[in-house]
Amino acid sequence: MPGTNLTREEAQQRAKLLTVDSYEIDLDLSGAQGGGTARSDEAGSGTFRSVTTVRFDVAEDGAESFIDLVAPAVHEVTLNGDSLDPAEVFKDSRIALPGLLRGRNVLRVVADCAYTNTGEGLHRFVDPVDDQVYLYTQFEVPDARRVFASFEQPDLKATFQFTVRAPEGWTVISNSPTPEPRDNVWVFAPTPRISTYVTALIVGPYHSVHSVYEKDGRSVPLGIYCRPSLAEHLDSDAIFEVTRQGFDWFQEKFDYPYPFEKYDQLFVPEFNAGAMENAGAVTIRDQYVFRSKVTDAAYEVRAETILHELAHMWFGDLVTMEWWNDLWLNESFATYTSIACQAAAPGSKWPHAWTTFANSMKTWAYRQDQLPSTHPIMADIRDLDDVLVNFDGITYAKGASVLKQLVAYVGEDAFFRGVQAYFKRHAYGNTRLSDLLGALEETSGRDLRTWSGKWLETAGINVLRPRIETDGDGTITSFAVRQEAPALPAGAKGEPTLRPHRIAIGLYDLDGASGRLVRRERIELDVDGELTAVPQLTGRRRPDVVLLNDDDLSYAKVRLDERSLAFVTEHLGDFESSLPRALCWASAWDMTRDAELATRDYLSLVLSGIGKESDIGVVQSLQRQVKLAVDLYADPAARESLLARWTDAALDHLRTAEPGGDHQLAWARAFAATARTPDQLQLLEGLLDGSQSLEGLAVDTELRWAFVQRLAAVGRFGEAEIAAEYERDRTAAGERHAATARAARPTPEAKARAWASVVESDQLPNAVQEAVIAGFVQTDQRELLAPYTDRYFEVVKDIWESRSHEMAQQIAVGLYPSIQVSEETLAKTDAWLASAEPNAALRRLVSESRAGVERALRAQAADAAAG
Repeated sequence: MPGTNLTREEAQQRAKLLTVDSYEIDLDLSGAQGGGTARSDEAGSGTFRSVTTVRFDVAEDGAESFIDLVAPAVHEVTLNGDSLDPAEVFKDSRIALPGLLRGRNVLRVVADCAYTNTGEGLHRFVDPVDDQVYLYTQFEVPDARRVFASFEQPDLKATFQFTVRAPEGWTVISNSPTPEPRDNVWVFAPTPRISTYVTALIVGPYHSVHSVYEKDGRSVPLGIYCRPSLAEHLDSDAIFEVTRQGFDWFQEKFDYPYPFEKYDQLFVPEFNAGAMENAGAVTIRDQYVFRSKVTDAAYEVRAETILHELAHMWFGDLVTMEWWNDLWLNESFATYTSIACQAAAPGSKWPHAWTTFANSMKTWAYRQDQLPSTHPIMADIRDLDDVLVNFDGITYAKGASVLKQLVAYVGEDAFFRGVQAYFKRHAYGNTRLSDLLGALEETSGRDLRTWSGKWLETAGINVLRPRIETDGDGTITSFAVRQEAPALPAGAKGEPTLRPHRIAIGLYDLDGASGRLVRRERIELDVDGELTAVPQLTGRRRPDVVLLNDDDLSYAKVRLDERSLAFVTEHLGDFESSLPRALCWASAWDMTRDAELATRDYLSLVLSGIGKESDIGVVQSLQRQVKLAVDLYADPAARESLLARWTDAALDHLRTAEPGGDHQLAWARAFAATARTPDQLQLLEGLLDGSQSLEGLAVDTELRWAFVQRLAAVGRFGEAEIAAEYERDRTAAGERHAATARAARPTPEAKARAWASVVESDQLPNAVQEAVIAGFVQTDQRELLAPYTDRYFEVVKDIWESRSHEMAQQIAVGLYPSIQVSEETLAKTDAWLASAEPNAALRRLVSESRAGVERALRAQAADAAAG
């Protein structure tokens, strides 16, 4: 029984047999508003009528195949004019197609499909501000089949023509330009040939702003959409500015015009991911419409998301992977080019984007690559269950890091010439990795087969260390780079691999006049094998700091030599440029996670340098990392004193930060996250009720909720205060924040209610469930939460088998007892893994969480030893 799964072999067999020409999809969404407005309301029956007509060619006469559909009911199935009995042919999310004709076949399917509240398929949301319903589709990976019958695999491209009946006054947006409706019916023109997973419908009384992108005589209509309740916060001019910069940069670098007729960006509610690259109709989580003041780092992240999805219009939508084992290339290319665009596009506000990448995306990659589930970048995707858990730090961040290394390896000009040839050669088609590498070999002259084998087909991470010898005068007499390939984590497949690295080495000295660490020299070279000599540095005066992988060209864990580490410990904040600072910060964090640097020493390092850190994104990353380190990696006996030290420092920085600036806001949030003494908590209350203030600090809606949630977590706020705050903010965001605050309260009753709402019921929408889980897990409530360890293992398998993937994954990861750092937690996890027989996807998620506890135990031991 396949359930909702599809194997690679099945997809290959179907692709050999079928060539799909077109879909005509008729959806009746006129009843979507329904009679009720409660969040659990399911629009009457909770279903809508879906009629699909598919035209496709078949290679063999009399062959059998199937089409995919997830639906509560199928009423009619007509194949080549013959009626098939739905009761016989519709089973297990598939409609069997017997007796196919060689050549053209026509299939018509009439079904009732279901609205969801999980962010999969056709998501239905009721805005508590106006009681209006807002719909949007999310189809990646296999969820178009929740809305219409489809051959659900990326290499069976076709044209799609949507007809939609919607309530009066609503707007319908799809991949093709929006037509004028007749009698509330919207008939869209057919799309170009695209994959099922990038088709889209966004339906409801959305607010919109329109503009146009004009270049070389061509005009592309641009649209931005959001709910009316967010319209006052929509900074459309800033969004259009980033979008136009992306259009300019991508069209120049790709030498291929934008491939669709219009480009809409739709900020939609309760979105599970950051955004989705639907062709010409990108959906984006509406938390990116900022209701309150945020730091520039948030605008930078939003801009990267906008550019990432725009890059997908070419790489992903115009040219699409054949199967999901090349998912990494799809996502990594979009990530690499979006960061490159931010860093280099004329007029960009974020020329330091590679600093952000080094300090956030790459730390995610390093973390993922050291889990027992680590896998080659080009993962072995056997079926849909594999790909659903493969949207990870290797697919996005390691892949993008390795693409950056590939660009350094072949040269930027050769890289983009290869990309240009790739787009022209494969437009509107499907490809494999070998197609891109072949194009790059042609333009660069480099043999990429060995490179690909070592970088893309092996798992794990390398460590680069400098080996420096000097004479009595401090002159370098010998310099080499040692490469290590640590053993893979227990349970991981494969062998450690030494790889070819194209890196830069930076030599930095402290400038006496400015007090800044300045790069005096940079050399670039290929590192290969265990030891690579660097004769270019022989005879040079030894600098204050030697930094391997300067400019962050390669993907590797970098260690400083003893003298450089000692100097950086005193002067990390003094680097003139943000990127070498970020690389040193990332190295220190990695050493802490690897139990090579005690948590208390990491805290001291951060406190010594964070005040000099100008990059607000780096500051916020350090704040998150310090809290995680003290909560999980510190010796439990020292944890409270370290938290007190950090919180006192956060308050000092808050009081001395520039009034109204980004750093002040960041420190307000960091302080609120760990405030603990009566005086500190009283300050939060005073900032909320206005009896206390800090010059320049606007205690606006989102910051208020951060204070309320902390006060609830420590027991100073109860239901009355939370309800009062929700009355001030009766929005969908306010509902989520209130749910977090209620679940955070330190009482057995609050925890029991939160647990029951998530585990014992399946009625919560995805975003609210996520909010409840976030409030439930509080690191300073370990004893209160301890009984839930056993309860987690009692229920997690049943939840995995009974809930949708997104909802089940939230629970499996979010409620795992990660804060119960003990051998007992490891033993209970091992016992469950041995006896429960979970499927591969659930086993992977639980094993990853277990690895976090194991790492925390090692770090705690290292911190205790340093005490």
